[in-house]
Order: sequence, then structure tokens, then C-alpha cells
Amino acid sequence: MFFLRMIARSFTRQLRRRLLIALTVCLSATVSVSMLGVVFDVGDKLNAELSTYGSNIVVQPKADAVVSDLYNTTGLTGAAAQADPTAFLKESDAAKIKTIFWAFNITNFAPQLNVHAEVNGTNAPLVGTWFNKELKLASGETTVVGVEGMRSWWKIEGTWPKDDTDQGMIGATLAQQLGVKIGDTVTLKKTTASGKHNEQAIKIVGVYDSGDDENGSLYLSSSVAQVLADLPDSADKIEVKALTTPENDLARKAAQNPAALSQDDWETWYCTAYPSSIAYQIEEVIPGAVAKQVRQVAALQGNVLQKTQAVMILMTILSLIAAAVAVANLMVASIGERSAELALLKAIGATDGAVSRLMMAETAAIALLGALVGAGLGSGVAQLIGHVVFGSGITMRPMVFVLVFVLLAITVLIASASSIRSILSLKPAEVLHGR
Repeated sequence: MFFLRMIARSFTRQLRRRLLIALTVCLSATVSVSMLGVVFDVGDKLNAELSTYGSNIVVQPKADAVVSDLYNTTGLTGAAAQADPTAFLKESDAAKIKTIFWAFNITNFAPQLNVHAEVNGTNAPLVGTWFNKELKLASGETTVVGVEGMRSWWKIEGTWPKDDTDQGMIGATLAQQLGVKIGDTVTLKKTTASGKHNEQAIKIVGVYDSGDDENGSLYLSSSVAQVLADLPDSADKIEVKALTTPENDLARKAAQNPAALSQDDWETWYCTAYPSSIAYQIEEVIPGAVAKQVRQVAALQGNVLQKTQAVMILMTILSLIAAAVAVANLMVASIGERSAELALLKAIGATDGAVSRLMMAETAAIALLGALVGAGLGSGVAQLIGHVVFGSGITMRPMVFVLVFVLLAITVLIASASSIRSILSLKPAEVLHGR
């Protein structure tokens, strides 16, 4: 009881120094909780933010993927770019993507049929795709997918075309080349592989500016492109946008050869939303397909996440170091001012250990108060960061508070131990006689 009364009295004595210790711990707790709260949630936030910039997985027919790997045909221009694809996937198989283990991580996808045709007499690339298509899944659920949700960076004049209609959207470069504007009708002419001459009128309802080579293309409904090219239920590519976990060594090893993994590693990889594991599962449900992650997007997600987490962890460490230095200095000053009181306690029989425990208990009590206030403030700061940077709140995990309280306890303990050593050098006779 006497020990508790001594601790309670410490809240009214040396009030200024006690408040400074509480304030120091409070600020450190605020920074630590907010930074670690964001660190543990930033992965999902960054993936969601970066996923707005297009697909991160591309599904191709196996034959096209092999040719692309062997001859590096990706990004060819000129005559090579004018060749239409010769291998196809079934467009109707695209919906199977939503049946994989990570179906809820698939936020959007859209099949494409890329062909060339005469547009008002000029040869130009056509992209048959889904714009904003409602799919009914085998589970009975419905989902809306299409490029409208995957091209958020496009600058659009007019409106997006409607699926399964004669509407189209033309790139800014091609529109300028043809002298076409919104509301005009263009005529598409295509000679198929069987020698048929097909013709289709397309009404332009929108002009897009993608900022890249896609500005030279014309987008139209996939069903219309399939009729024009005489390729029913065909697609040569499926773009997939998925929320993924940044790659690590296990994911990179699995991407090279999943069969080389041990059983435990394989299960860990398969049940984690790595881009490579999602791609693998897509290949399992779509016959004759090869799914590949878009390396630039995956690398960007991993690099940005690692750097962001490193900065926040560094800020947490620096705040804890600053708190340790400040608490140690304040305790040294407090012990100096209370040297007569502490010497008297030793003179009447208190041991060095008892006096040290009293000082540490007093500091722990005031630090706990500061930590509790700081934890509340840190949660608020984390939410502010989430809404300002990511446009949504941060999910505060209980382990963040546990970790912060453990780190602060260790910090205060180290700071107290380093300053309490001066108690051991107190000699009651000399202090009480004013020497």
C-alpha cells in the first residue's frame, strides 16, 4: 500500500517533468501506431491503387505465347504488327476466371480480339472487347467486367460504347487521321481467311486519348468484331486485373517452375495471392491458355511497397530512439532534484533495488498514460493518412497496438535503467549533509 501511495504522489510532484515524460511517450506512440498501422495495411492499399492503371495478368493462347517467347514479337511495329493472330481462346471461357480459388481477388477482366480492317479505306487495327458487360456466373452471381473499368487513365470525349451494338470508340490519333468525330459513322471492311468480304458500319460514340500507341486503334464490341472477322466465340488475349500480394523469393521460384517446389512450399504459394499463383490457377480453368503476369506492374507494386514500408519503419525506429533519449534525460534530471528524498529513503533502510523499482514504477505509470493517449491519437493519424493518400480508411490490426506497447515498454525500460544507475552512487550521509 505504501508503495502504491508513493507512485500516486509522483503524479503531483515534479508535475512538469512528469508531463514532459508523458508527452514524449505520447508522441512516440502516436508516430509508431500510425506508421505501423499503415505499414500493415499499405500492401492492400497500394495494390488497389496501382491496379487502377491497367491489367497485371495477360492470358494468351499457348501457341501465341510460345512464339512470343521464342521470337520476342511483343511490341513489334510495321509489317509484323499488321498480321492478325492465328491462335485463339474461346471468349466464352473467360467467365471461368471467376471460378478459381482467388476469384474474389479478380476485380476485372476483358477478352480481346485484335484484327485489322479497312476503316473508311484506311487499314487500321480493331480491338473487339467487352466494355461494361454483365456476366451471370455458374454460381448464380452476377458481375460487371470490361475495359471501362480497366482504362481509368484514358481521357474520354463522348461516351463508352454499349456491348453487342454497332457502337465504337476511336483513338485520338486515328480519328485525326480519318477526320472522324463523335456521331460519325465509319465503314469497316474485312476479307476473312476463307475469302469472304464482310462489311460493318460503326457509329462513333466516343474518342479516347490513351497517351500511347493505342490511340491508333478503334474499339468495338467483341461480338461485332467476331462477325466481321468470321471468328465466332474467339479471343486472342484476355486482360485480367487482380489484387495480388507482392512477390518474394518463393513466388519468383514458383514462377519459374511450380513443380520444383516442395509440398509445403507449393501449398503456401498456391494459397497466397501472388501474381504467379493466380496466373497458374487461370491456366487450370481455361484450356490451351498461358497466363503471364505483367512484369512491369508486378515489379512496381513490390518496389513501391518495400520502399514505403522501409520509410515508415525507419520513422518508427527514430521516434523510439528520440523517446528513449528524452525519457533518460528527464529521469536523470528528476533523480537529481529528488536526491535528498532518495537519500533519506536509503538512510531509513530502503535498498538500492527498492528505490530503483520505485523510480521505474513511477516512470512506467506516467509512460502508460502517455502511451494510451498516443495510441488513440495514432489511430486517428493513420485514418487521416489513409483518407488523404488512398481515399479510404486504414484497418487497424490489434497486433499493431501490442507491438507498439511492447516496443515502448522496452524503450522506457532501457531509458530508465541507464539513468537509474545514478541512484547507486548516492551516499545518504553526504547528500543529507549537503555535500
